[in-house]
Amino acid sequence: MMLLSLAMFRVNANSNLPGAVIKVVQKTITGKVTDEKGLPLPGAVVKIKNNLASAVTTDTQGSYKLISPDDNVILVYSFIGYDTQEQSTKGKTIINVTMAPTNSGLREVVVVGYGSQQRKSLTDAIGTINATEIKRNSVTNLTNSIVARTPGVRVTAQDANPARYPTGIDIRGFSGAAGGRATPGNESYSRIVENQFESPKTTPLSTFAVDVDAASYSNIRRFINSGQLPPKNAVRIEEMINYFHYNLPEPANDKPVAIQTELSAAPWNPQHQLVRIGLKAKNVSLDKLPPSNLVFLLDVSGSMAEPNKLSLVKPAMKMLANQLRPVDHVAIVVYAGDAGIRLESTPGNEKEKIKEAIDQLYAAGSTAGGEGIKLAYRIAKDKFIKGGNNRIILATDGDFNVGPSSDKDMEQLIEDERGSGVSISILGFGMGNLKDSKMERMADKGHGNYAYIDNITEATKSMVSEFGGTLFTVAKDVKLQVEFNPAKVQAYRLLGYEDRLLQKEDFNNDTKVAGDIGVNHTVTALYELIPVGIKDNFTASVDPLKYQKPAEDKFVNTSSEIMTIKFRYKEPDSDVSKLEAVTVDDKPLNADKTSDDFRFAAAVAEYGMLLRDSQFKQNSKFDQLINMAKSAKGKDDDGYRAEFIRLAESTKNMMKSSELAARNE
Repeated sequence: MMLLSLAMFRVNANSNLPGAVIKVVQKTITGKVTDEKGLPLPGAVVKIKNNLASAVTTDTQGSYKLISPDDNVILVYSFIGYDTQEQSTKGKTIINVTMAPTNSGLREVVVVGYGSQQRKSLTDAIGTINATEIKRNSVTNLTNSIVARTPGVRVTAQDANPARYPTGIDIRGFSGAAGGRATPGNESYSRIVENQFESPKTTPLSTFAVDVDAASYSNIRRFINSGQLPPKNAVRIEEMINYFHYNLPEPANDKPVAIQTELSAAPWNPQHQLVRIGLKAKNVSLDKLPPSNLVFLLDVSGSMAEPNKLSLVKPAMKMLANQLRPVDHVAIVVYAGDAGIRLESTPGNEKEKIKEAIDQLYAAGSTAGGEGIKLAYRIAKDKFIKGGNNRIILATDGDFNVGPSSDKDMEQLIEDERGSGVSISILGFGMGNLKDSKMERMADKGHGNYAYIDNITEATKSMVSEFGGTLFTVAKDVKLQVEFNPAKVQAYRLLGYEDRLLQKEDFNNDTKVAGDIGVNHTVTALYELIPVGIKDNFTASVDPLKYQKPAEDKFVNTSSEIMTIKFRYKEPDSDVSKLEAVTVDDKPLNADKTSDDFRFAAAVAEYGMLLRDSQFKQNSKFDQLINMAKSAKGKDDDGYRAEFIRLAESTKNMMKSSELAARNE
């Protein structure tokens, strides 16, 4: 049975008479594109012949949907590394295609991901170059051609006459590291200078903005699962800890946020103490959430053509569309060489219309990200809902290259819109040219969060499981300020949050932007403490002063308190903050009396210090943290904690292999 989507038809004057003519001018074609083994080919391009605007790409399951303007057109199926196919649509609404690898001879070079492979071992082809193409092109032309269609690849000459035979292919950003590891140098990460131990006598206050981002953990997982150790600057310990949900009590008295603390010995140095500060945002049922005015801002530039980019963006955004209610509205803005509107603001109950617009996207061209952001803000402001959730959701690899594009340019662009009431959340995709530094900074400045989507499971977590926390803010500009009692604490160190530190004066300054917390979010911060009287190697000493005597220690508070925690937050529609405070007594729990959440968060922090090879890792060990995480797994319905344990075990084995390789060299 043929299923047709009739957009228009023509009937003669008397349609009851024989010879009445019905002309179908539009129908929907669906199908699946697979390889010779029957495996799906995500990112394959399907288009009507000689009609580039009709192009769509297959999703992670190899499926596609295309609108044909006529019953009989020729569809062209293409995927890099495979022979192009053509199929007629006449009399068909479902067309499944099996593609065969290109047979270009033994000298064919296939560039994949971060390396090159023989054709028979190819799984995710990104680009191909054959010997004929190499010989007939100059170095310059060939380089421009390959780099334009394969981000992360450069061509080098390995012949005495490079203009004749530029036969070497290598991957831009690939550099050997200790143990023979390779690091993707074309990805960008902000430099992290680890927090030091501070003395309460000279620096009694520690002030920082909360951070609910979790991008670092899923990005690290991507590296480990691909057999690489992540760059040190990709390891943000607070984002690793906050990837996981913790069982904290709900706020009381209709407050948006509750705070809880826990104190015990530090697992990596039992002479030190570890304080866990936990914040829990209130949970709100979906029907009680305010209406949303959303703009999906989707990067469709050429760098997004890889299978783990636009073909993963599409199902992720369709998952989000499935969560929308009739009171919600969404518009779709895309950008490549320039920016444009693909879907005007549409009610959330018109899901098929929204999904169809997403399905029609394909990747090509350069990346005018700045123009796309400006257009998205304009649309969001035009449709602004007072008291609602007004938000841009940007899906990109962050690789902007047309117009304003630097990290500073993007930061300024977002800051200029700070007073608009529109937030921006960032979803990062892809590998090889991921601009993590840019996306993290944009989310921090735009009252939003930043997540890295490395697979369809992570998309489900962000778009479905944590839908409320991703989109709906319950407390904004949340800051913490901790005062330490020098009679009890010799030194302290905040684990992570290096890029979220604030000046002590910023705590009471309501104009200072801080972090936001979404529905049902939990936020954890850890401090390592050195108790008074404990000998340590981290606090520096200086010679006595010659011209003045040191002031005598006079501690006003001689109670058992070791610290006071103050936190400020604003209601989503308020510009005036509220203040709350709690104290922590010097009554550490035995390790076996601590909560599962305390021990699991400590295990994740210890893992992060080992990944960073931190100067503060002390006696951190993989076996210790793995055993602690196993004992603290608790109720793990979604399996995220079990996945962490497997990840830590894999990392342990990888590091052993790297150390062995280094010794053998």
